[in-house]
Amino acid sequence: MNWQAATVRGASRTGDYGKVIELVRQDRRMTQTQLGEVIGLSQSAVSRLEKRGTLTYSTDILAAASAHLGIPPALVGLADGRPQGQSNGDDDLDRRKFLGGFAATAAKPVLTALPDKADAGGGQAAALRLSTSAYRRLDGSTPSRDLAEAVRSHMRLIQNITGAASGDGDRSRLAAVGSEAASLAGWLAWDMGDNGSARTWYGSAVKAARSAADPLLTAYQTGSLAQFEAHAGNAAEALNLTRRARRVLGDRRPPVADAWLTSVEALAHAAAGNRRAADKALTASRAAAEALPEEPPPWPWVFTFDPAKVAACRVTCGARLGLPEWVLSDDVDALPIGHAKQHALLVLDIAAGHLAGGRVEAAFALAGRALDTGLQYRSGRIVERARAVRRNLTTTAPPKVVREFDERLHGVYL
Repeated sequence: MNWQAATVRGASRTGDYGKVIELVRQDRRMTQTQLGEVIGLSQSAVSRLEKRGTLTYSTDILAAASAHLGIPPALVGLADGRPQGQSNGDDDLDRRKFLGGFAATAAKPVLTALPDKADAGGGQAAALRLSTSAYRRLDGSTPSRDLAEAVRSHMRLIQNITGAASGDGDRSRLAAVGSEAASLAGWLAWDMGDNGSARTWYGSAVKAARSAADPLLTAYQTGSLAQFEAHAGNAAEALNLTRRARRVLGDRRPPVADAWLTSVEALAHAAAGNRRAADKALTASRAAAEALPEEPPPWPWVFTFDPAKVAACRVTCGARLGLPEWVLSDDVDALPIGHAKQHALLVLDIAAGHLAGGRVEAAFALAGRALDTGLQYRSGRIVERARAVRRNLTTTAPPKVVREFDERLHGVYL
């Protein structure tokens, strides 16, 4: 599907999200009944959805339909995975039926709600992708340890279905779905503090994307692995991976790819202790982000990249380099972070910046807040980052806020 097509962009621009869904559904050669079975709606409800025009939409239904059809969220009014507006409580679509159908979809792949047998592979890929999207949404409010086994089982199912696929087209679509699920498994392992498994899963995501012959997906997964290596302190490997991601896309890579990959390079330079190179990369990334056209990203697996994301990256780089002047603001809650666990990691970066500037009490007040989140979600990554901040303070007479932090951190094993 060409997301830049005038019909799709025109419908999105006017707020006719039902028309966007109709155009993509038709391009996928899927009937209203088939789409409805997967997202928990009747055929007539899907018809009403597509004819809704510029009226108010249920954001839950938009999220489910866009996930199933692979539509970039911004094209149906969902910004950064969140609704741009509120859903109408009087929506004439049957919300209870939708929620029941969606819950079943999230719990297990909807193999009984596939399109006809002539397009079984495409239907299986769409159903499996919908489950992956459901798990991704749960990540923002669920401990990774509670999701990890379900996602691993999901991965095994994808591998089994891919192994049994008969056509090259089916295998390619399923490989792309497997790549997305492997990347999620890597993210969960990273959050649990299991860097070895995270690296393996991210590597599997890259290999599956190559098997799918999808340059955009391959570049994104390679860049994700580079980001992981940069945070792990492997600067040279991270830089090599970002260069490899650029080569995959070639000279015609989308501007957003350059902006994002340049921010990953900044993290790698910061990991290497190279302030000048990190600053140069951040400046280039911000300029590229500010010049991006107002359109959805070319890959539907990531949130929109913008100057605010570069600002957050600068905070992280400043923490790695020990530069308090790169800590942008004490107003932590104003920074643009997707969910609580990511927010806690950025708070710890800011705490590290305050500590580097000699503001010990401010640093550990922030670190304590982040630790609360880490314990709530049983996040090994957050707890280990909190310990790293603590190791940066060497004193024989720590103030009370630090002693209280030590008492809470002592004996934490996740």
